[in-house]
Amino acid sequence: MPRRLPPLYALRAFEAAARHSSFTRAAQELSITQSAVSRHVRTLEEHFACRLFLRNGRNLQLTEAARLLLPGVREGFSALERACNVLRAEDDILRMKAPSTLTMRWLLARLSRFRHLQAGNEVQLTSAWMDIDAVDFNHEPFDCAVLLGSGSFPPDWEVSFLFPEELIPVGAPNLLNDQPWDVQRLANTELLHPTPDRRDWRNWLERMGLAGQVSLKGGQVFDTLELGMIAAARGYGVSMGDLLMVAEDVAQGRLSLPWPTAVASGDGYYLVWPKTRPGGERLRRLSDFLQGEAQAMVLPDVEHLS
Repeated sequence: MPRRLPPLYALRAFEAAARHSSFTRAAQELSITQSAVSRHVRTLEEHFACRLFLRNGRNLQLTEAARLLLPGVREGFSALERACNVLRAEDDILRMKAPSTLTMRWLLARLSRFRHLQAGNEVQLTSAWMDIDAVDFNHEPFDCAVLLGSGSFPPDWEVSFLFPEELIPVGAPNLLNDQPWDVQRLANTELLHPTPDRRDWRNWLERMGLAGQVSLKGGQVFDTLELGMIAAARGYGVSMGDLLMVAEDVAQGRLSLPWPTAVASGDGYYLVWPKTRPGGERLRRLSDFLQGEAQAMVLPDVEHLS
């Protein structure tokens, strides 16, 4: 007879705790209490008659036994996820992950139109804040994702390019009613930073040859393009925006482009999904639709720096 396996719930708690180095964060992910995670781990330790974690302050350290166990457990859950996806793909729902700003500024309206035009192909969208866009198809419940990146993705993913990221300063509509914009005026303006590391303004200024003339110090810092653009529209300063995502607001007079030069960041938005994921035909239809929507966008008349 094969040796009895430990309970699946105990293995799941162990894997989550090991990944987070925390019983608390594992409990939050699994929607159970911290004490339940601790009990499940003890069950596993009793099964194998060895310690799996050592405490180091607030963090957990894996024992040697845990390091030996963890890779196989992770691969086992990945195999279970892939097996379950075969049946899950029989429904008509595509589960998508996407950045929050892209969702609000562009994707939500396009997916609504896709559902009306492609009857029977529902897209369930999860908007997520991501400082660096990423998805883990082995551990997250998504069939596809739209990510901002350089185009360098795992070889076992299908990759569909949607549009490039082009950075451009945005502000309230009344900013165009005053004197013309030049380096001195930009240097005296409150800059709004949609990324904590200020990389968007830094990138734009460097490409424009203005890095030494406009200071990046000071100014309100946000953690999304969306918040930066909202603050700019309300007159709190000038933020960095994405040309395609502000196109409709500019056309309708909700935002202005005080310095109408868009700089390509080198990144772009891509629809990605695993090559082995069932439902490939539906994903390709979605890809074709989103590519068509991006190509049909009417962008503001600005100078482009690639």
